[in-house]
Amino acid sequence: MNLAETLKLAIDAIFAHKLRSFLTLLGMIIGMTAFMVVLSLLLGFRGYVDEKIAGIGSPVITVQRFNFDDFKDTDTIAAAQRRNKELSFDELDFIEANARLIDKIGAKAGGTSRDIRRGSTSLQGVQITGVEPVIGQIENVEVEAGRYFTDAENNNSMRVAFVGTDVATKLFPAGDAIGNEITISGIPYRIIGIRVAKGSVFGQSQDAFIHLPIKTYGANFGGLRRNRAPYFVATVKNGVKMDDAVDEVRTLMRIKRKVPAGEKDNFGLVTPDAISGLIGSFTGVFATVLLVVPGIALVVGAIVIMNIMLVAVTERTKEIGIRKSLGARQGDILRQFLFESALMAAMGGAIGLILAYSISTAISVFVFPTRIPWWAAVLAIGVSGTVGILAGLFPAWKAARLDPIEALRAD
Repeated sequence: MNLAETLKLAIDAIFAHKLRSFLTLLGMIIGMTAFMVVLSLLLGFRGYVDEKIAGIGSPVITVQRFNFDDFKDTDTIAAAQRRNKELSFDELDFIEANARLIDKIGAKAGGTSRDIRRGSTSLQGVQITGVEPVIGQIENVEVEAGRYFTDAENNNSMRVAFVGTDVATKLFPAGDAIGNEITISGIPYRIIGIRVAKGSVFGQSQDAFIHLPIKTYGANFGGLRRNRAPYFVATVKNGVKMDDAVDEVRTLMRIKRKVPAGEKDNFGLVTPDAISGLIGSFTGVFATVLLVVPGIALVVGAIVIMNIMLVAVTERTKEIGIRKSLGARQGDILRQFLFESALMAAMGGAIGLILAYSISTAISVFVFPTRIPWWAAVLAIGVSGTVGILAGLFPAWKAARLDPIEALRAD
C-alpha cells in the first residue's frame, strides 16, 4: 500500500466520525492554543520592553543613586540609603569634563504626578519631569510641533513646557497648544513643543507627560532632592565598546566621590545589558511555569488520542482481519493507524495555532504587541504531529499484531 492510499484511509477514518474526532481534537486544540498564546505573550513582552521601556540596544548609560543589587532585601536597602548619597551637578560636570568615551550626558529629575489645567478643563495624573535640553538629543525625542528647550531657557528657569500629545489634544482640542499656557499647581507654563505620539504601555498612555527645564522644575517643585534628585543619562561615542565607557564613568564617579579601592560603589550604573539581565531573570521563572501548564494540556490531549485510537482498533478489528486476509502486511496496518493519530493531532495543532494567532492579535490591539514567529508555528505543527505519533504508537502496534483469523471472528 502506497503513502497516498494510507493517507486517504486515515482521512476517511477521521471524517467517518466527525463529532468523535472533534471531541478528540479538543484537548489538543486547547493545549496548543494555550501554549502558543503564552509563548506569544512572553516573546511580545520581551520585545516590547526592549523597544519601549528599557531602550535595550541603544548605547546609553544611566548613572543613578542606587543599583539593582541594592534592592535585594531590607538590609541592603537600608545600607544603600546610608552609603549612597544623591547625585549632584558637580559630578555631572566632572564626568562631562573628563570623560573621553562619552558623547553626550545630561540630567533628568522627578517623575512627579500632577493635575494639569487649562481654564475649566483639567487632566489628571500627568507625569512632570525636569530635563536638561541635551536630553532631547540623547533620547532622540521626536518633535511633532514646536521645538525642545534651549540652554538659555533652562539657565534662566523659564516657565516653558514640552508636552505629550494627550496633554495637547485634551486641553487644546482646537489644535492651538503651541504658544498657549497650561497651569501646574497654580503656576502657568507656556507650551513650546509637542512630542510625536508613542501610544501606551500595558494600557498606560506614554503621551500624558510634561517636560520642564530641570532648573525650572527644581525651582517650582521643592528643589532637586530626595525623590526629585537628579540622575544622569549618557550616550557612548561611535565605535566605543559599552563596557569601556561604563568603566570610564565608574572610575570618574569613584574619583569624584573618593571611594577607596576595594570598597563597593556608592552609586548605580544601569546599562542595556543590565536591564536585559534583570528582565530575563524576572521572566525566566514565570516563563517556565506558564509554559509547563499548557504543556500538561498537550499531554492530556495525547492521552485522549491514544484512548480513542484504542477504541478504534477494537471497533475495526474485523476490518483489520479482512485487510490482512487480502494481503495487507503488519507494516501497512501500523502505518495506517499512525497516520490517523498523527493527522488528527496535527489538525488539532493547526486549529489551536489559528485560535492562538487570533487571540494574540486581539491582545496586540488592546494591550501590547505579541509575536508568534514563523519557527514557532512550524514547531507547533511538528510537535502536534509527533505527539500524535507517540500517542498512536501502542494502538497501531496492537492493531498490526492482531491475528487475521481471530480478527475475522470478531463481532
